[in-house]
Amino acid sequence: MKSFLFQIGIAGLTTLAPFVLRAAPLKIELPLETSSFKTAAGVEIANAQCLVCHSVEYVSTQPPLPRTYWAGSVKKMREKYGAQIPDSQVEPLLDYLVEQYGVKTGAASAAASATPTNSVAAHALVESKTPEALGTRFGCLACHGPDKKIVGPALKDIAAKYQNDPTAHIRIAEQVRMGGSGKWGPVLMPPFPMLTPEEIKILSDWILALK
Repeated sequence: MKSFLFQIGIAGLTTLAPFVLRAAPLKIELPLETSSFKTAAGVEIANAQCLVCHSVEYVSTQPPLPRTYWAGSVKKMREKYGAQIPDSQVEPLLDYLVEQYGVKTGAASAAASATPTNSVAAHALVESKTPEALGTRFGCLACHGPDKKIVGPALKDIAAKYQNDPTAHIRIAEQVRMGGSGKWGPVLMPPFPMLTPEEIKILSDWILALK
């Protein structure tokens, strides 16, 4: 009797085995992101403000649209979704999106030229060389929290990774200038070739000093 029950148990396990295997966790690996915004004036703002939530394809696959569309989209992102885009960056961002991915119209161009920009605030932002100001201007702090991951790794985790690496500054400079994906996951870090060696050193010194 015991032998019979044992055989039934084995038969049951054999029957259920495929279903048990199918219930195993399914691991999905996303492909690495490789696309980045077109390099032109204002790309650093698009990289800093748009890539926090969207892939480049969200913008590049849109049909060529006028400035009013992009202005409405930026307004919606700021007012409905809380995008932290400074007032001084709105018009330059719209200029970039229209020039690279949109279509110009006479009315839109006139409206853009008639719209005043906060040149004093913009100038102060550009001229400031503190790491916090640079991190805000180029979107570092939108993707990397000092001590927590947002889109990319926490700055403290980057510092820990390169703690004993004598080439740390070179590696960080290369990552900033060239961007890329795969080191910390599939999400693309856009390239920032517009940063000067001085600005990159300010940022890398700041990152590597974090504990």
